[in-house]
Amino acid sequence: MSLDTLFYSLLNFTFYYPLFMSIVWMTASVYYFFYREKEAETRPEHPPAHEEWPAISYLVPCHNESANVVETIQSLLGQDYPAFEIIAINDASTDNTGELLDELAIKHPELRVIHFAGNQGKAMGLRVGSLAANNEILVCLDGDALLAPHSSKWIAHHFIESARVGAVTGNPRVRNRTTLLARIQVGEFSSIIGLLKRAQRIYGRVFTVSGVVSAFRKSAVHQADYWGLDVMTEDIDISWRLQLNHWDIRYEPNALCWILMPETFKGLWRQRLRWAQGGLEVLTNHFRRLLHWKSRRMWIVAIELMVSTFWAYTMAGVFTLWLAGQFFALPAPFSAATILPGWSGLLLGTTCLAQFAVSLVIDSRYETHLGRTYYWIVWYPMVYWIIQVVTSVTALPRAVFRGKGKRAIWVSPDRGVQGDARETTEAAGG
Repeated sequence: MSLDTLFYSLLNFTFYYPLFMSIVWMTASVYYFFYREKEAETRPEHPPAHEEWPAISYLVPCHNESANVVETIQSLLGQDYPAFEIIAINDASTDNTGELLDELAIKHPELRVIHFAGNQGKAMGLRVGSLAANNEILVCLDGDALLAPHSSKWIAHHFIESARVGAVTGNPRVRNRTTLLARIQVGEFSSIIGLLKRAQRIYGRVFTVSGVVSAFRKSAVHQADYWGLDVMTEDIDISWRLQLNHWDIRYEPNALCWILMPETFKGLWRQRLRWAQGGLEVLTNHFRRLLHWKSRRMWIVAIELMVSTFWAYTMAGVFTLWLAGQFFALPAPFSAATILPGWSGLLLGTTCLAQFAVSLVIDSRYETHLGRTYYWIVWYPMVYWIIQVVTSVTALPRAVFRGKGKRAIWVSPDRGVQGDARETTEAAGG
């Protein structure tokens, strides 16, 4: 193959890969919807009925969550569920999170509080919480998350239905929408994250549970050796550990949970870099196990991660060559007159809009007025593809060369502009 052919093949790959994946996600998600979601009675406010419900232990690891943790605990106390306990793990907060939790524990016997003297990280908090839990089902939430009243029954239903279920990931919904960046993320959680989880359930394996709202079978977590302490994203790590041990992970879109997301580019950059690095760390950590035939059901998820990372590097390379060509005369094989894709760009843009429309139609049953975000999500490719490319390129060397055994500890995230967060949640039906 000539250099000229190779270059143009890579250029075409940069545009046709997202087109192909968009079609795959839409097709699989529509199939998932008609196969598992379309029944009229399948609504968040109408959970399945069982004669007996197993007791639940809610685990809430916290670090500097004084602005949110009281509301989070109250959302758990208000669950439509017969038997539960709440274990809050205060991980060396430097604000008054610990004092607030202790005050709540005095008023509510369902709540127990564990205090760490030093910053141990979210994974250690979940480990300790799971060991302290009295129940087999562990529902894990971030300290700023608000669980919808009926979500616990939707989650527990999967553990009752099948003994093979090791984890259930819920449906996080963005509640802070005061900036353009936040409004774009409302659409993103439907058009990308929700769509992708539905598609991966059709594949048979899920890349990751949602770190802000997920549930686990305690015995499965124990068999998988708990959450890794030296990885950037403990949610991706435990997802791969469970599935490599042949446990099933299910997605429950009716298990709604309202969350806060970054509303600044700095906060968004840090979050997405952590996600990208965490995924690649898990891939490198478990790569040898993936080579075994018994792990073949994880191959699609792993290949998708590797190809998407290659796509990011290809995009970065094409852009670099185009930029260099504006100042220097490059050899013909490496000269790109323009990075605009022409007619293929129109096709890709149309497909993206179709993907957004499909996802918003599906998710509108879980959140009212979701269609309004369609006018904001058109900015998604411009903002997030650039971020995905840069974070993936940056994350790979960080993941490869990050020393093993280095504890991943808490860094307070960007919770966004929270002034209207509660009102937005109530208006959306959360």
